[in-house]
Amino acid sequence: MGRFGKLPVELPQDVKAETSDRTLSVTGPKGNLTRDFPKVTVTLEGTSLTVAQKGNSKAARAEQGSTRAHIANMVRGVSEGWKKKLEVSGPGYRAEIKGRDLSLLVGYSHPVVIPAPESISFSLEKNIVTVEGKDKDEVGHISALVRSARRPNPYTGFGIRYVDETVRRKVGKQAGKTE
Repeated sequence: MGRFGKLPVELPQDVKAETSDRTLSVTGPKGNLTRDFPKVTVTLEGTSLTVAQKGNSKAARAEQGSTRAHIANMVRGVSEGWKKKLEVSGPGYRAEIKGRDLSLLVGYSHPVVIPAPESISFSLEKNIVTVEGKDKDEVGHISALVRSARRPNPYTGFGIRYVDETVRRKVGKQAGKTE
């Protein structure tokens, strides 16, 4: 049985937290995040947040560890922020930032435009697109939308992939031929 959920989440000096009933609000230099936790009790003790189960049900036990992880992600998000980098590679493939939105030219007859929500910002350096924000879930979601515009091709490797992602390459028709 894991004991990760019982560990307290320490708050940095520039981060403030408020709990009320089932809601936790965390405020820091990058902004404010609020989340509802109905199956557990979150308490603020000095500069640390602790998560306790409500009752002894299976759902409450299962929720304790993931709730603690969500709280730790919220604290890191409002203090440092979250960032994902994607690489655009292929013949004629390129990315542009138009206003707040990301425009991708990835082999279609039209550009694929991904609008940036209020808490997300895009930056571009050569062929690397960086998605930044305070909410880890939202950064991951928008990064997945960018990647899904043109997934990496397993035969050529062209497409949009995460910088740390390894694309498993397949052999083509000619490589498998025997005479």
